[in-house]
Amino acid sequence: MKKNYEFVIGLDVSKDKLDYCIINQSTLHQDFGQLTNTANGIAAFLTSVVKKLKGKREGILFCLENTGVYSMPLCYWLQASQFDYWVVSALEIKRSKGIVRGKTDKADSRDIALYAMSHLHQLKLSSLPEKDFVELRLLLTEREKVIKAINLFNMTNESKNFLPNSVLKTTLQHNKRMMTFLKKQLKQIEQSIENLVEANPIFKQQDELLQSIPGVGKQTSVLLIAYTQAFTLFQNHRQFACYAGVAPFEYSSGSSIKGRTKVSNLANKKLKTALNMAALSAKKYDTQLKFYYEKKVAEGKNKMLVLNAVRCKIISRAFAVINRNSKYVDTMKAVA
Repeated sequence: MKKNYEFVIGLDVSKDKLDYCIINQSTLHQDFGQLTNTANGIAAFLTSVVKKLKGKREGILFCLENTGVYSMPLCYWLQASQFDYWVVSALEIKRSKGIVRGKTDKADSRDIALYAMSHLHQLKLSSLPEKDFVELRLLLTEREKVIKAINLFNMTNESKNFLPNSVLKTTLQHNKRMMTFLKKQLKQIEQSIENLVEANPIFKQQDELLQSIPGVGKQTSVLLIAYTQAFTLFQNHRQFACYAGVAPFEYSSGSSIKGRTKVSNLANKKLKTALNMAALSAKKYDTQLKFYYEKKVAEGKNKMLVLNAVRCKIISRAFAVINRNSKYVDTMKAVA
């Protein structure tokens, strides 16, 4: 049921402070202020808001940009205090503002509040994910950092072909110790991820279902679970394909602009990379997808276009096995 909010509060979140703008939807009166981004500051602010707005908690909507960890304390307090709040992509709010000159935190808080007022028909109240989801995302982020560090330190070996060993000896010793440490950390992080998946019944069940799909390995499976929040954030595979950057979009206008259909750059690049690796593996070892890929390429289709279609099919299979709650079955093998 759609709610009628009397007050909309826009919050511009930064590391140290929060700027807010309270707009009365009846009178359009705007009230501005600032608070510290700490537990005490947020608690005092919420108390004053309830008092100032005569305790009408159900008639207040908070709206803020998604700023990662900086917005987490505020979200925890809003959820604990049973306030309705809406976390929106910063890019979405930015593009809704039109042509803008200049920028201040005060103006940003007003723009966020105005966005919430004008987009109430699209309102989707936010809620914090469970602890295991937050921990899983953090571990995946740490794993990505360590892998990047390993690749960076591995570049030192390129100097062997250009510099004498007498010059490189000390550097290579330090590099070897660092590489050993990083690889050890990577194994420990991956073990922590595996332990977390094993300890959570939903994670474990979905991981087994997803890994039954040809091309989907442990890393891809865990990424899918983490970024779909155990397949609860997206209604269907088409929405997720768009989020992952593999859904094709038409590019045309009138009779003069007729561009080729292509994917959007607005995508989760981690997922897109993982799905690309899964597609490359699937087209080699999965009977159906191998036949599909070779057939389309033989028809003259662009290889990358066909590979992207394979990515979409893997996403479709992922949602199918989760919704069906049964492992993937290769129908071609079953018939044979």
